Amino acid sequence: MVYLIDTHILLWWLMRPEKIPPKAMVAIEQSEQVYVSGLSFWEISLKYSLGKLELQGLMPEELPDHTRASGLGILECDSGMFASFHQLPRLGHRDPFDRMLIHTAIRHNMTLISRDQAFADYRAHGLKLFQA
Repeated sequence: MVYLIDTHILLWWLMRPEKIPPKAMVAIEQSEQVYVSGLSFWEISLKYSLGKLELQGLMPEELPDHTRASGLGILECDSGMFASFHQLPRLGHRDPFDRMLIHTAIRHNMTLISRDQAFADYRAHGLKLFQA
């Protein structure tokens, strides 16, 4: 299986792997490939610049290299992904970063790993979800 991980899973993977639920850790370790959206780096950088996120011994610009070194792939967003975002229905979830991750997972036929319960609403629209 090919997975896309939510931003909080990425941060745990790099800094606090003990926080990843055991079932999710097994899924990640046994997967064909696990990806992080390039969008997650923007989200982290934005929250860091606003003082809403602290990173343990890393700067946001170091995260892509650490991500690759940890064995995760990086899936870059492209203009087609951004242009087609309007096709994702507006359900209960309003966070634009989360909605774009959902859209990315659906468009690339990946299973999204997240603990966010609101993501489940998008299963009816093609989202494959692994609830961490």
